Amino acid sequence: MIIRPCEESDIPAITAIYGHWVTHGRASFELEAPAEAEIARRRAAVLDGGYPYLVAEEEGEILGYAYATAYRPRPAYRFTVENSVYVRPGGARRGAGRALLDALIEECTRRGFRLMVAVIGDSANNPSIGLHAAAGFTHTGVLPGIGWKHEQWLDTVLMTRELGEGRSTPPVG
Repeated sequence: MIIRPCEESDIPAITAIYGHWVTHGRASFELEAPAEAEIARRRAAVLDGGYPYLVAEEEGEILGYAYATAYRPRPAYRFTVENSVYVRPGGARRGAGRALLDALIEECTRRGFRLMVAVIGDSANNPSIGLHAAAGFTHTGVLPGIGWKHEQWLDTVLMTRELGEGRSTPPVG
C-alpha cells in the first residue's frame, strides 16, 4: 500500500467511496451523495486552501482517502484543521485508515498546523473513534442529537490531537 497525494484521476473512486457512506452510513451528515463534479470541486478547494488531500492505493485500487480543511473560517482558527478519513466499503482492518491518518497528521504538522480536530458522525461509530484514539486523539466532547439521518438523531463526537509543538509555543505566521 502506498499513501500519495490525490490526483484528479482518483475522483471516481473517491466519489464511489464517499457516496456509499453518505447513503448507507452515519459518519457523514450529508443526505444525498454528491456527483463527481462536486467531489472534484471540493478537492480543488482543499488543495487551493493549502491543505493536504491523500489517497491509499494498493495494486492500482484506491482503498481510501483523507484530507484536512480549515476547522472554521475565522482567522484565529488558522492553525487548526479538521480531518476527514474514509475507507472503501469492505476495506476496514487493512491498515488504510491508520496509514492515511498518520500521513495526514505528519503532513499537517509539516505545514505548521498545531491542532487537528476530528468531528465524528455518530457516537456509535466505534471504528472511527478507535482509529482516532489509536492515533493520539483525545475525546473532547459530544454534541448530542445534533443531526437527523436515517430516521434517527445522531450525535457528533469531537476528538482533538495537538500537532508539532501544539499549544506550548506561539505559532509562526
